[in-house]
Amino acid sequence: MRLSFWEIKNWFSNVDYTIVGSGIVGLHCAIHLRERFPESKILILEKGILPQGASTKNAGFACFGSLSEIIDDLKSHSEEEVTQLIQKRWNGLQLLRKRLGDATIDFKPHGGYELFLHDDDNTYTECLQKLPLINELLKPLFKNEVFTKEIDRFEFGNIKEYSIFNPFEAQIDTGNMMQALLKEAVSKNVLILNQVEVTGFLEKNDSVAVELNDFSFTTQKLLFTTNGFAESLTNGLVRPARAQVLITKPIANLDIRGTFHLDKGYYYFRNFENRILLGGGRNLDFEGETTTELAQTEKIQNKLEDLLKDVILPHREVEIEHRWSGIMGIGTSKTPIVSQISEHVYCGVRLGGMGVAIGSIVGKELAELV
Repeated sequence: MRLSFWEIKNWFSNVDYTIVGSGIVGLHCAIHLRERFPESKILILEKGILPQGASTKNAGFACFGSLSEIIDDLKSHSEEEVTQLIQKRWNGLQLLRKRLGDATIDFKPHGGYELFLHDDDNTYTECLQKLPLINELLKPLFKNEVFTKEIDRFEFGNIKEYSIFNPFEAQIDTGNMMQALLKEAVSKNVLILNQVEVTGFLEKNDSVAVELNDFSFTTQKLLFTTNGFAESLTNGLVRPARAQVLITKPIANLDIRGTFHLDKGYYYFRNFENRILLGGGRNLDFEGETTTELAQTEKIQNKLEDLLKDVILPHREVEIEHRWSGIMGIGTSKTPIVSQISEHVYCGVRLGGMGVAIGSIVGKELAELV
């Protein structure tokens, strides 16, 4: 990297805060740092053309967990941990909406539905039995019942009679959200450089030397917001989890509105205008999907197409227009890691597949930790 004097002077000299990763967490962190430190020099480094993880690759769900996911979380987390996590996700969604505005992110409060396949007796029975208990647990947060039992009105195929409806769930336009966040960061004099990969760092007494491919510079504080790419940084507390997604071509007279969950959240779909966006299937190959490779596999894509034809739009011919993947950050705990790694190095990672909901508040907490 043969940089000029001007490039070094303006972009890489006297840097106060360097954020690695320009996704939801990194941008919110930068914006909050600017509010805390108006005169500081803030630099974001992003290894991709656009954010490399899931911030621009997710399904656009403004959600905080389906009924079966919450029941599952209670098997490995305490009630207090689960309610705190849901509260944080809910607060994060409100922060995101307040920051950018509902019109900007195309916020559509159509509600969310959890569907149960015909052969999924155990999950279906457990959800119906525990629905009142979970509603009671969440009532202090939402002041109303979150989950209700409903008859399917969308004429899906091969599912149980009842679905679970959540009126607090909504859709957003992921592309609009990220464009608005990027514009706001730039308007607040945050410097963003793309296709710049951090290869290492060396902590000094009063700063950090940040190593790029063949260049290094000094920053006062270094903050990692790399989520699914933070495995080595966190000594394995964060693992990558690939999510494969597809979207159909426009479908005439599509009468599906909302966000939908299947199989404990391992599959999810929604309408985007008159298309169906469908993703998931990581549970078919946990080991293979623990990867940072942005690719698709025949096994999972075939399963998504089967769900599209047999469950979502039975007896209708649909065409796939586009396929992609995103990388989430997960771990044995779903609580995000917002911590100080060393004297001048920090991280905000492990969003547990809930980046849209929790990313804004993790970015804010990270900025407040500095």
